[in-house]
Amino acid sequence: MAVAALSRWPGLFPPNFSAFYALAFCAGAFFPRRIKWWLPLGTLVFTDIALNLYYLFFLHINAFKAAQLINYAAFAGILWFGTRFNPRSSFLRLLSGGILGAILFYVVTNTAAWLFNPFNNPEYAKDLAGWLIALTKGTSGYPTTLEFFRNTLLSGGLFTGLFAGAMKLSEAAESAKEKEPAEKPAEEPEEAPGESQA
Repeated sequence: MAVAALSRWPGLFPPNFSAFYALAFCAGAFFPRRIKWWLPLGTLVFTDIALNLYYLFFLHINAFKAAQLINYAAFAGILWFGTRFNPRSSFLRLLSGGILGAILFYVVTNTAAWLFNPFNNPEYAKDLAGWLIALTKGTSGYPTTLEFFRNTLLSGGLFTGLFAGAMKLSEAAESAKEKEPAEKPAEEPEEAPGESQA
C-alpha cells in the first residue's frame, strides 16, 4: 500500500505511471474479502486528499474537483474486474487482466474528461472528433494523452507482473515446503545380545 501511495506523488514517476492500477486489480484477485474494498480505495482517497492539499497550499492550484469521483468509480471497476480472477489464475492470465484493467481505466477516465470537460478544454467538442482528441492528443500545451496512455499501460503491466509474480513465487515456495518429507524420528539403538531391560 505504501508503494502504491508513493507512486502517485508528483515527480517520483512520469505522469500516470502508478502502481494503483495494478494494486486495485490484484486486490480484487488476492486480498481477503474483509479488506478487499476498503483498504485500496481508502488508501486512494487518503492519497488524493494529501495530493490536493499539496497542490492547494504549495502550487496554489485548486485540484478538488467532482470529476475525481469518476476516478474512484474507475478504480472500483478495476477492483471488481480483479474479483473475476483468483490466486489460482495463471500468471499470464493475471498479467493480461491487469493490463486490460489499465486500458479500461484510461478509456473511462478520458471519456469522462471529454464528456464533462472540468477544465474547459476547447478541443473537447462533443462529437466523435472531440472524443478521439481526448483519447489521443489531449489539451494543447500539455503532453499528449497517448503519452499518459503509454505510462498507464506500462505501469499497469509492470506492477501487476511484480505483484502477481511475488504472490505466485510465495505460493510455489509454500507448496514446495509442504511437499518436503517429514524428518524421520531417530531410531533407538538395538540391544546388544544377552542384554535385557529390568
